[in-house]
Amino acid sequence: MASRAQEVALLGLCDGEIESKKQRCSYLTNKVGGRPDWPPGIAARSPRCGRCRVPLVHVVQVYCPVDTSPYHRNLHLFACPGAECSGRSECWAVLRSQCLEAEVRTPGPPAPAQEAPLRVTDWCDTADDWGMEGEEDDDGWGGGAKQNTPVKEETGAPEAAVGETDISSRLCDLSLGDSREDVSTFRPFFISVVEETDVCGEDSDLEHAQDLLREYERREGVAVGELEGSGGGGDEKYEKTRARHGDAVFSRFMKTISVCPQQILRYCRSGKPLFISEPPSNVAQLVPACGSCGGSRTFELQLMPALVSLLQGERGGAGVELEFGTVLVYTCTDSCWTSGSDSAVEEFCFVQTDPDQQLFV
Repeated sequence: MASRAQEVALLGLCDGEIESKKQRCSYLTNKVGGRPDWPPGIAARSPRCGRCRVPLVHVVQVYCPVDTSPYHRNLHLFACPGAECSGRSECWAVLRSQCLEAEVRTPGPPAPAQEAPLRVTDWCDTADDWGMEGEEDDDGWGGGAKQNTPVKEETGAPEAAVGETDISSRLCDLSLGDSREDVSTFRPFFISVVEETDVCGEDSDLEHAQDLLREYERREGVAVGELEGSGGGGDEKYEKTRARHGDAVFSRFMKTISVCPQQILRYCRSGKPLFISEPPSNVAQLVPACGSCGGSRTFELQLMPALVSLLQGERGGAGVELEFGTVLVYTCTDSCWTSGSDSAVEEFCFVQTDPDQQLFV
C-alpha cells in the first residue's frame, strides 16, 4: 500500500462489557481490563511499579499487526493501581509480543471461537492503516519515523542507550510465573474501531461536538470557532487563539477530541501524538532507544481521558484508581523480534496528567 497523503487516526471506542461466562477472548481481542491474553508461545509476565514495586494492573490489550511483517503482534499496557502512582510514567509499562502464524498452528487444543468476532477484530480488518510505509513525518518528539523494514531476526542485541530512563532494569522485575497471582483487575470491555475521518463526517456527531466546543469556550474564555464538516478546517485560525489559562496545547487537545469525545484510544503508528499539555523541552532524550535492538522508537498509540471512567475494579474496585490525561506509547520503529522468542519486549510510556486536575487538588 502506498503512503497516504494524510494521516488517518483510528479511534478505539467502548463496545460493551465482556461477559466471561458467555464470551471468550484471545490475543486477537482488543479490550480494556481483564487479564492479558498472551499470543501462543509467549510466557505470561507481571511487571511491577517502578516506584512502589507492587504488581501492575492490566489496562488495555491491543492486537496491532504491522502490514510489512509476517508476525501477529500485541501491545499490553499495565499501570500501578496506587493513587500516588498512576500519573507517573515510571508506574506504567507496555509490553510488545509477537508470534508467527506457524506458531499459532502448532499441535494443541483449538483456540475457543469468539462470539462477536466482528467487533473485536476490527483492528485487524484495517491492518493496512496501522502500518507505516515510507512515511517520513516527524513523530512529535524530535525524531523522524523511518520506513518500516522487515523484522530482524537476531541472536543478540546491542546494549541500548536509554538516557534518563533505564527501562532495561525494569525487565528484571518481570515475573516468570503465571500472572494470575493476587492482582486486582479492571472490568473488561470490548474495543471497537472507527476512522477519525468517518466520525467527522457524521452530522449527529458534529452537532454534539459543536455543543462541547461552545461549553468549552464558555468555561475557558476562548473563541475556538466552529468545526467544519470536513473535520480539518479552521486549524490556522484556531492556532492563533489563546485559552484563558494560556494553555494553547490543551485547547487544541480539547478541540481535536470534541469530534468524538467518547474515544478511549487513538492509534496512528508513526503519526504525531496529541499532547494534552506542553511536553518537556527534552522530549527527544526522554524516549530511549529500543531496549532489544538499540534502534529508534516511534509513536504508536495513546490512551484518552474517556478511558478513566471505564477503569473500575472487577472485585469492587478497592484500591484500584487511575487518573491521567493521556498515556503516549512509543514502540520500536522496526518492531524487532527474535524468531522463537517467548519473552515480551518492553516499550516506552510517557504519561501526561490532566491540567484540570490541578484545579481540584
